[in-house]
Amino acid sequence: MTATSTDRSTAEQPAGGGMFRALRVRNYRRYASANLVSQTGTWMQRIGQDWLVLQLTDDSGVALGLITALQFAPTVLLSPYGGLLADRYPKRRLLQISQACMGMLALVLALLVATDAVALWHVFVLASGLGAAAAIDAPVRQSFVSEMVGPELLTNAVSLNSTIFNGARLVGPSVAGLLIGLSSGNTAPAFFVNAASFAFTILALGSMRADELRPSDRVARGKGQLRAGAAYAWAHRDLVLAMGLAFVVGTFGFNYQITIALMARAEFGLGAEAFGLLATVFAVGSLSGALLSTRRSRRPRQRFLIGSALVFGVLTVVTGLMPGYFWFGVLLVPTGAAALVFSVANNSFVQLGVDPQMRGRVMALYFMCFMGGTPLGAPLIGVIAEHLGPRWGLILGGGVVVLAAALAGVVLARGRSVRLQAGRQPPWVRLRVGQRAVLPPDARAAREATAAEVPGVQSTPPAG
Repeated sequence: MTATSTDRSTAEQPAGGGMFRALRVRNYRRYASANLVSQTGTWMQRIGQDWLVLQLTDDSGVALGLITALQFAPTVLLSPYGGLLADRYPKRRLLQISQACMGMLALVLALLVATDAVALWHVFVLASGLGAAAAIDAPVRQSFVSEMVGPELLTNAVSLNSTIFNGARLVGPSVAGLLIGLSSGNTAPAFFVNAASFAFTILALGSMRADELRPSDRVARGKGQLRAGAAYAWAHRDLVLAMGLAFVVGTFGFNYQITIALMARAEFGLGAEAFGLLATVFAVGSLSGALLSTRRSRRPRQRFLIGSALVFGVLTVVTGLMPGYFWFGVLLVPTGAAALVFSVANNSFVQLGVDPQMRGRVMALYFMCFMGGTPLGAPLIGVIAEHLGPRWGLILGGGVVVLAAALAGVVLARGRSVRLQAGRQPPWVRLRVGQRAVLPPDARAAREATAAEVPGVQSTPPAG
């Protein structure tokens, strides 16, 4: 006798807690294991690509910033359409298509390098193509997580995705550095491995049980759907704050693929193996931060987002001030941890704060903010590092993050102050700040009347 879909679905429901509770869901477990292989290949590609650019340009920080910008520039243009596609069409099929496209582009670069036919413009064009495919893939992939695990495990699954991402970052750079070193500086092996790694995700997606997914209702084709997603996000002030922090941190703080490479090669005069080791050390910290985040089961508060961004900015500045290779590597550990604590909290905050039918479009806007500033920030950090020294890329980038977090804290505090002053009216208005008020039965009508009379008073408790 075969189990029905209801029986299987019930059997797959995770019981209890634990750091890895989302892995009890069969579909997510398959996706996560394949994603670890694919992400390892992706990090090998990034390390190989950055090293190839330095080889082709005699250590140009500007060229390194430009290649990073080209890879992330399509995020600004295409992510909204990726989010719209995620709301309209089956996400699993879209992911199979995007993964296949990225695998083919990685294979083309591998063949160009292996045949000694590669030129800098080839790397620029292929990086742009990878960025275009990733811009479609990212919002689809992020919104697909909730279909695999449901809202009750979404925070844990997002944290585990970051753990996988940084576990791959831990392994990928080291393997890439080793392969490049053993190949006498040839980056082709890293690109071949990445091209093959996409097959694992495609196969995992194809082997999922469709009846155990939790797809949201699809949005029918219509006019103004992108504008509707933007209007929805703009109407929620908590989402605006999260996306503003994501833009600043993503633009000025998350440029370690540039700064670590320049510090290793230009500041410390070291080779590909040392570069890969530094990237691995940063990944150790990132992995630690992701594992810490798996313990969270609720939507983070706004003040936690601000505090984690502030800590990350301060640590970035301090890391840039470290005098030698050893201490620079040591400080990369807490900096990487702070980066991932902020990233996971911000991602969970946005995903858990939107309606399911809007999730694809809102996550696309989120990735536009987080990654869309890279075309501006990466070349800017590259120019600063080339003319003032690699350290200043870290110091100034971290300083901007600190200022932005401090400003967000002031804005949030002023907003709370206004609500507290309004709370001097009836006691249920005051109790609504920071927690949900428990009202007597006859107070509901009076509360609504007071909320209508007092400007700025909301009928629901503020997030964060």
